[in-house]
Amino acid sequence: MRVAVLQMNSGTEPGPNLDQLERLATEAAGRGATYLLSPEVSVVFAENRDGLRAVAGPWEDNPAIARVAATARRLGVNLHLGSLAVALPDGRFANRAVLFRPDGSIAATYDKIHLFDATLPGLRHYRESETYAGGIEAVVTDAPGFALGMTICYDVRFPRLHRALAEAGAEVISVPAAFTVPTGEAHWEVLLRARAIETGSWVIAAAQAGRHQNGRSTWGHSMIVDPWGKVVAELDGDGPGIAIADVDLKAVGEARGKVPALDNARPFSVTVTGSGAPVAAREDVSA
Repeated sequence: MRVAVLQMNSGTEPGPNLDQLERLATEAAGRGATYLLSPEVSVVFAENRDGLRAVAGPWEDNPAIARVAATARRLGVNLHLGSLAVALPDGRFANRAVLFRPDGSIAATYDKIHLFDATLPGLRHYRESETYAGGIEAVVTDAPGFALGMTICYDVRFPRLHRALAEAGAEVISVPAAFTVPTGEAHWEVLLRARAIETGSWVIAAAQAGRHQNGRSTWGHSMIVDPWGKVVAELDGDGPGIAIADVDLKAVGEARGKVPALDNARPFSVTVTGSGAPVAAREDVSA
């Protein structure tokens, strides 16, 4: 199975972004890729919530979804839209990934589970949950040729999700993202390789890259990582492009055979002690 990551520099209006996605997808398909992954917020990378509300529509009769479906159908590929914002009745949005089959029908969707809510040093409170509603269901689906576990961006920091996907049969894990430059430089490759190594899975990561219309800069460096943790394809961080690799599923069995961490995991309890009398906090958790 030949796969491709489509690295984008999405702006604040859907039309040019969808043009960019279609150009990259056409190039990747022309080079033999049959599974294509675009980044998080491929359709709109808005400046703020008001900007997002102005252009992001509901799920039903969504023109962006219709256009990406048409692109998948024209190219005859499995086209995985890394994510788009879908308007919800409560005024928030779902950060939703959509996998299209070669006939343009939808094979699966996934709503980003983990939302970034933090107080950043020297900056205002950042609450992704004020704009987005977190998903509640992990997804493994058939992307013909392999079992695909779906994640989005910040999910990559949560190993338990990736373990659950691998235990449910995922051989490949997708990570569409829009990492900032500081966190991307420090953590992006390390996290992707760690998720590949600990699950014995291929990791396919498509990222936003460069300076955007909304004023943000993203790290890029879209990459494909094999189950042993080797980076087999990578882009730089300057802007749009594609990277392609051939996925050999035998590598999944070989990696999991050499290091059977999924099989060897055991439940255990945790005891917390402090000053004075011990405080027992016992919980069965996954290794």
